[in-house]
Amino acid sequence: MSKQKVSFVAVGFLGGIAAGTLMWSHMQRQYRRNLFSRHALRRVAALGYLRARPTVNTAQLLREYVAWEPRAILRQRGVRMLKRLEATL
Repeated sequence: MSKQKVSFVAVGFLGGIAAGTLMWSHMQRQYRRNLFSRHALRRVAALGYLRARPTVNTAQLLREYVAWEPRAILRQRGVRMLKRLEATL
């Protein structure tokens, strides 16, 4: 391989990493916003996202969510997550 081809491959690789990092960051913000979505499936995905982030902010957000959630099954899931989170903090 020539040096020029190696340079193109390296630039493409680094560009892909940069684009992937930006997309990942956007997705994380989007999942957090979807916790209060009108679509139940998006709320389920947001709960899954938050489960991996045991912080004080997550606990506060889950308290608000549990008070807001109209569906009993999702509210119960939020309560269970909140109890586990409070036990670990």
